[in-house]
Amino acid sequence: MRVPLSWLREYVDVPTDASPEDVLEALVRVGFEEEDVHRFEVTGPVVVGEVLSFEAEPQSNGKTIRWCQVQVAPEGETAADGGPAVHGIVCGAGNFFVGDKVVVTLPGAVLPGPFPIAARKTYGHVSDGMIASAKELGLGDEHAGILRLSELGIDAPVGTDAIALLGLDDVAVEINVTPDRGYALSMRGVAREYSHSTGAAFRDPGLRPWGEVQPGSGFAVAVADDAPIRGRVGASEFVVRVVRGVDATAPTPPWMIARLTLAGIRSLGILIDITNYVMLELGNPIHGYDLDALSGGITVRRARAGEHLTTLDGKDRTLDAEDLLITDDSGPIGLAGVMGGGPTEMSDATRNVLVEAAIFDTVSIARTARRHKLPSEASRRFERGVDPLIPFVAAQRVVDLMVELAGGAADSLGGALFTTYQRPAIALPSMFVSGVIGVDYEPARVRGALEMIGCVVDDSSAGWDVTPPSWRPDLTDKWTLAEEVARIEGYDQIPSVLPTPPSGRGLTEAQQGRRRVANALAAAGFVETPSFPFTTEALNDLHGSVSGEHLPSIKLANPLDGQAPFLRRSLIPALLQAAHRNLSRGLTDLAIFETGSVFLPEPGVEYGTSFVPPLAERPSDEVLAELNASIPPQPRHVAVLLTGNLAPKQPGRAAEPADLGAALDAVRVIAASAGVSVDVAQGARAALHPGRTGVLSVGGPDQTRVEVGYVGELLPAVAEASDLPGRVIVAELNLDLLLSLVSSRVVAASLSGFPAATQDVSLVVDADVPAAEVRAALEFGAGELLESARLVDDYRGTGVPEGSKSLTFALRFRAPDRTLTAAEATDAKLAGVAVAAERFSATIRD
Repeated sequence: MRVPLSWLREYVDVPTDASPEDVLEALVRVGFEEEDVHRFEVTGPVVVGEVLSFEAEPQSNGKTIRWCQVQVAPEGETAADGGPAVHGIVCGAGNFFVGDKVVVTLPGAVLPGPFPIAARKTYGHVSDGMIASAKELGLGDEHAGILRLSELGIDAPVGTDAIALLGLDDVAVEINVTPDRGYALSMRGVAREYSHSTGAAFRDPGLRPWGEVQPGSGFAVAVADDAPIRGRVGASEFVVRVVRGVDATAPTPPWMIARLTLAGIRSLGILIDITNYVMLELGNPIHGYDLDALSGGITVRRARAGEHLTTLDGKDRTLDAEDLLITDDSGPIGLAGVMGGGPTEMSDATRNVLVEAAIFDTVSIARTARRHKLPSEASRRFERGVDPLIPFVAAQRVVDLMVELAGGAADSLGGALFTTYQRPAIALPSMFVSGVIGVDYEPARVRGALEMIGCVVDDSSAGWDVTPPSWRPDLTDKWTLAEEVARIEGYDQIPSVLPTPPSGRGLTEAQQGRRRVANALAAAGFVETPSFPFTTEALNDLHGSVSGEHLPSIKLANPLDGQAPFLRRSLIPALLQAAHRNLSRGLTDLAIFETGSVFLPEPGVEYGTSFVPPLAERPSDEVLAELNASIPPQPRHVAVLLTGNLAPKQPGRAAEPADLGAALDAVRVIAASAGVSVDVAQGARAALHPGRTGVLSVGGPDQTRVEVGYVGELLPAVAEASDLPGRVIVAELNLDLLLSLVSSRVVAASLSGFPAATQDVSLVVDADVPAAEVRAALEFGAGELLESARLVDDYRGTGVPEGSKSLTFALRFRAPDRTLTAAEATDAKLAGVAVAAERFSATIRD
């Protein structure tokens, strides 16, 4: 909401020396957000001048200019720019005459743009200033010719300061009005809030005696809402007044144009300007009809099937059965509370006006505006709630201004429909506000704050019965009343006290585990690159499956990007996009990672639901179960990508390129921070090199292996499709699954003070047997004495049968209570070999 200060001062005593920043500070104290300060970007000297003479001079380019002699100061006096009283000025407009009073910008002035004015030679003359148009002064879009003051009804002496004369010295402050405080979308509401903040005297423009605002009679008005929304009739109040004999071509006064412009509304002619002015002043949107274009009376009803309406913006709109309409005998003439219709709009030919002021249902107006994508100043106010006691005052205010400024005459013809307004009192216990806010407010302060905002406060046995004012539909219960007390008393009066958290709270184990993994990767030199979870079906098939087969994916009904409407099954596509973006900007050495959810719908299961749970109550367990069943599994994954060099080339040291070993190191970092040990076995993925792909698994307590992810090098064709040169190494793990395999209790092993016994063993197994499974068999068979088993050699050659391989493991044995003998270590080793022989037919290599 933009608030011109000259307008604000009409309703509240703002000090004359108050700056816009002072006004904003006062409004911020009562809960508004500061947005901006708006000014006319015009600085003087800008004065009233009189055209003494001009000579029309045709030019070679086909244009005719006027060489004018303009008096800009009284005879015998110096002009505001220090020059003579008469200036020679070149002007290209032709809509003025000798004797016209015009606005002259003298050398030294600055117009919006900024456009500085200086004496300059043009068309063979030295033009000592410029005769300005309304657009050049920032007063509107009209640029057909220069601004003639007689057209505005102004006859000021030559040399008068035109900036003050036209209201160009005014300034507006802009505040952000939250949706629950629609009353502040008016000068009346903002002035009241300024009064609450500063204690300045407030004069309510909405208070007028009933005898001044009662409507006329004889004009048929009806509300026929046979399909109310939520049981609420579309129009609860509808007032019409008639003004006859208006001059629609009469000029809008400069002060009104200036205020409307600062408020962000264009001047569109005196009749429309008056309705907009009253809307900003009182907060009640007003619509004016050309009375002579109406057929019969007015009926407010819902739209019927097949009906159309051409709105004021010239668009033909197909109406919905929920749309609330203004109609006459000819059919729809307006979208109620949103925008009027073209056939009955006011124009320069209008002579008789029907003024409408109404109260429409907030939900109905909001839905109509969104359905037709037609937000307007009117709908913005109606959907937030308009004071139900203001339409009679607003209609009379429009009538008064049309009589005063447009030469009309108020007619006795009119009509009104309204319902009795009554709001139930809200019970407010005496200590409730202090208990909620945490400040020990005295009862007199609570009562005073509520009465200040317009509430009627009556004593009750438990505290007070509070009746909110008509302009505050947001005050509905004792909690909103408590908030108002805190706002009026000052949020700065509420102490800042850090609460003591109860024991047992904090991050869950899963959250702690995810944070450890992310921190460990960052410490290892990886950079986190969060991304959106949207991708294509082709990328889901390529990276989200083992062999590239088509698996079900979740498609969004309303995607942000129509090219990527699916939810991801893998984190790798997003890392490839991030890598491409960085490489295109010259960052060739990358080590990046991401943790996030992937979406893995189960085949044959339909996800999504049209069921909308009730919003006014907590969903039941059955409702929550239904909602959860509509969501696919969403495990959290962690993925890494490396490309380029891990270490750059340096004097005496070659560059260290990223390879599969570096990715395995990253996997080990993830596993260590999660608290597990990961094994790698040969594997295959659709997007990865067949000979450079590993399957990652974790051993369970029963010696079963649980697959948790994969690591490998991208196929060159896949990397090229992502515009990534060179090798690209990736790894992806199911982080939720990884963390679930960790025991909830981690017990630190005690350190033995006894020496270790080390032995090696070489086992011959089939070439396709994973080394990790052979090691697991050794560990299982050797028992507790085995401290570690490490693969040190994989030999395939002379001395080993074809189709087999020799795996050499370094074994370390240690007892916690004694020094092991060589025989004990050998027995443990052979026990492990026996298990490997049983599982894989392993033999000791001679």
